[in-house]
Amino acid sequence: MTSNMYRRLMYLRTLRCAASVFVLAVALIGQPLLTQAAESVDALVAEAQLALDQQRYKEGVEAYRKAAEISDDVEVAQQAARIAYSYGFNKDALAAAKRWVELDGNNDEALLYVAQLQLRQGDVRQSQKSFEKLLKRGEEPVDERLISLIPLLSQEDPELADDLMRRLSKPYKDSASAHYAAAVMALQAADSVEAGKRAERAIELDPDWIQPKLVYARSLLLAGDEEAAIDYTSRIIGDDPDPDPDARLELAIMLLAAGRDDDALSQVNQIMLEQPDRADALRLMAIINFRLENLDVAQSDFEELLASGRYAMDAFYYLARIADHREDKERAVGLYAQVIHGQNTVMSQRRAAYLLYEMDRPEEAIKHLEKFGETHPNYAVDMILAQAQLMASMKKYDEALAYYDRVISYQDDREDVVLGKAELLLRMGRLDDAVDLYNVAVDRWPESPMSLNALGYTLADRTDRYTEAAKLIKKALKLDPESAAIIDSYGWVLYRQGEYDEALKQLQRAYEMLKDPEVVSHIVEVLSKLGRDDEARQTLADAEVLFPDNELLQGTRERIFPAE
Repeated sequence: MTSNMYRRLMYLRTLRCAASVFVLAVALIGQPLLTQAAESVDALVAEAQLALDQQRYKEGVEAYRKAAEISDDVEVAQQAARIAYSYGFNKDALAAAKRWVELDGNNDEALLYVAQLQLRQGDVRQSQKSFEKLLKRGEEPVDERLISLIPLLSQEDPELADDLMRRLSKPYKDSASAHYAAAVMALQAADSVEAGKRAERAIELDPDWIQPKLVYARSLLLAGDEEAAIDYTSRIIGDDPDPDPDARLELAIMLLAAGRDDDALSQVNQIMLEQPDRADALRLMAIINFRLENLDVAQSDFEELLASGRYAMDAFYYLARIADHREDKERAVGLYAQVIHGQNTVMSQRRAAYLLYEMDRPEEAIKHLEKFGETHPNYAVDMILAQAQLMASMKKYDEALAYYDRVISYQDDREDVVLGKAELLLRMGRLDDAVDLYNVAVDRWPESPMSLNALGYTLADRTDRYTEAAKLIKKALKLDPESAAIIDSYGWVLYRQGEYDEALKQLQRAYEMLKDPEVVSHIVEVLSKLGRDDEARQTLADAEVLFPDNELLQGTRERIFPAE
């Protein structure tokens, strides 16, 4: 036997020996190792549940994600993804959803979570790949399935969703469905040009399909041409001997947007005559009656809508507002509490809590928000924010600040929360801290009119840094030229710079757009500085009729007319 053959034989024997030892080791200790891993997963899941029960949402979600990472159980990954998603912790949700896909690659729900969460993280390219994979799994043609994504993408950032739909629809240049889907998402992103162009192409490809025509009309409305939009939709109805009720409903919405409520109601009444069981028309009729302050009729309409089982959340919300308007606070609280999903949910729960506070039941108000957050995880963080705002209204500033910090620890990318905390710091007299936080907001969201205006107004109102304030406010105004709040800020910084006539012009323009006590107080201040005291008194008196017992107006009167 040669030395090389001997070495090879010994090597093989060594391998066999090692393999035997490994098999023996697995037999002896494999089961305990597997048990330890299972126990570790169970411990993390138990830790997660305890944290969630104690409203330590971030800790609970992280524990679930860690369990998913070390477990081969699909259900653990599934639960981790769903819980993280429901609480709004998107990074953890995405990690868990990816693990879910690893464990069950054919699961459509898992892939859908991944695709949607990638979009929320701003990774449009990866989201596109995930959605394309998902769309190809269906039996229907991909271009037609794009329409099914509209409700889902409508919940996401409009610009990101628009970008994604443009990418997904790109291969289908001769598909009316693809162009229609792209038109709808462009419309939601406020891109009237792209929406109109895509809708026109869909109409060319399928002239008998009415939906692209209605989207085209909406694009005209979005572009500011109300009359053209109304005329276009009216012609759709007039040219059809048996007009589609959807077109009438669209025309009613446009008339409503143009402030022609009576004309809108006429169109809805026509639909109800032809299709008395049509719930969407009944809903719109109820809203129009509410806007026209026909509250008895509106209440009857919304109660009928509620009985139909359709649009229940809208019905509860408006019935609550009617009760609120009539100062039936107990009934209003009960109705607001039943708005448990949809766009009015957070607003409704905040209002319910505030009404309880107004009824001298502050502990119940806080408990209401806490309990709603516990039972509706999708709104848990929003309810903590609502508690912060309620605490601030109660002037419990330290507690409010703790709630704000808690929200920021969960969702540090929310501009509204950062600005809300800064405003609270101002109310606490911590000017330097507030300005620092406003600067953080401007650095993070440099193109946000909201952050720019908040910092600019604070500098104009609370410091002598007028030049810097004016620069910030002008930039905000350029980004949002029709904002009454920003126009008011611009008028105020002009006043602080001694440009009283131009300041008054801007402030009066702001007040025409937004009847607000703070704007009035600014106008009165400027009129007084111009020596127009009689006009200032009348302006103040008129505002006090609109806003009786307003503390800001009372303070303005005491400061400017102390002897009266």
